[in-house]
Amino acid sequence: MGRLFWKIFLGFWLSLVVISVAVGTAVNLYNQARWEELDELAAGPRAELALNAVAVSLRHGGRETVAELFEDMPRRFRPRVLIVDAQGKDLFGHSVPAAALQRARQDIGDSLRARGLRRVQMADGAEYLLFIPDEPRGDRSSHRHTRNHPLFNLWLIPAGLTGLLFSAGLAWYLTRPVRHLRDASRQLAAGLLDTRVGPRIGRRRDEIADLGRDFDHMAGQLQSLVNAQQRLLHDVSHELRSPLARLQVAIGLLHQNPENAGQTLERIERESGRLDELVGQLLTLSRLEAGVSLPAESIDLTQLLHDIAMDAQFESNAQDRKITLHSENGLTLIGNPEVLHRALDNIVRNALHYTPAKSSIVISAARKVTGGIHISVCDDGPGVAEDKIASLFEPFVRADDNAARDGYGLGLAIARRAVEAHGGAIRAVNRKEGGLCVELDLQNTKGVGKERKQ
Repeated sequence: MGRLFWKIFLGFWLSLVVISVAVGTAVNLYNQARWEELDELAAGPRAELALNAVAVSLRHGGRETVAELFEDMPRRFRPRVLIVDAQGKDLFGHSVPAAALQRARQDIGDSLRARGLRRVQMADGAEYLLFIPDEPRGDRSSHRHTRNHPLFNLWLIPAGLTGLLFSAGLAWYLTRPVRHLRDASRQLAAGLLDTRVGPRIGRRRDEIADLGRDFDHMAGQLQSLVNAQQRLLHDVSHELRSPLARLQVAIGLLHQNPENAGQTLERIERESGRLDELVGQLLTLSRLEAGVSLPAESIDLTQLLHDIAMDAQFESNAQDRKITLHSENGLTLIGNPEVLHRALDNIVRNALHYTPAKSSIVISAARKVTGGIHISVCDDGPGVAEDKIASLFEPFVRADDNAARDGYGLGLAIARRAVEAHGGAIRAVNRKEGGLCVELDLQNTKGVGKERKQ
């Protein structure tokens, strides 16, 4: 058991004990005050019978006989007979109401008012006055129960045990999931990224269960990030190895056949360019991933899309592919023009890569009712398998692993990070008539790169 368990356990249990003691003390003091205020004497048949029995027992047997009489009498039928000596003290130490005692001493000498009173003369000369204070009917049961039980008596034991069990159960209920979270945190810190606390917490529906679910979400995100980092390192090393290997081969051929230097140097230049392009894309992706704040300005999105469409049309004329742009006029956005141009250009180039000859690509842009801007780029290509759409915007992921590897799988990853840096979202959906649509929702942000969604 941890320290939190004992703090909660002892805190609740002591609180219940203090409350019980306080309530018992208050009730006892209240009843004692009511008892002291009694000034009437009980004088009914039951009171007369009890007084006679106590007087006879006291006169012939003394204090012990009276004690036995009280002990044999059922508690609920036992009257409160006071046996008061000349000093006003009860023979058994019970409290004596002053007003009732004064009334009894006044009435004992008057035979007409002596009902409910007895005077007993003992053999040793001691004299006792016997009477029963008349309690209000509504207070008799509770008052008799209180005065016949001391403050710390048997009635507190069940209350204390109940409070003990309640406090132990509550402390266990609160600290058990905390211990699970502590153990899971230690396992996560030790590198066990698949650690989850949800199965241990069970079906709880409280704030601690919410904390456990948030922990599982955090652990899942951390596992995904670490796996993505490891995969990225593997993919980067793989992508770099191929052009470097070709460079080494070209250099070896240059040493062996100096007469073919022109062709070999052309090959070396081409591979160097590919390495430079790859490193540039990795740097762009890294900068966007890090959430670096980028300079922002007003962008004429309509003109930006027009320039991208014109460049794409120029490159696709040889294969008779048509680029169609449907854009509202006056679409503006606060952002980084270079990053946004790279993102949209990557999306359009990706569509060109998979769109067959004599087909078309449609680019649409319009302002949404909510104030943002919606952009879609749709092609007539083969589309993407549904199980790959979710990972399409991850680094080094290609829609078709069997396609010619003339790209690095970084274009859509850069587009996603760029869109998110502008406070937007990107997704891909397969068209019913065939092909793929990449849709972007951009917001009119005041700054770029200050906040990045996961």
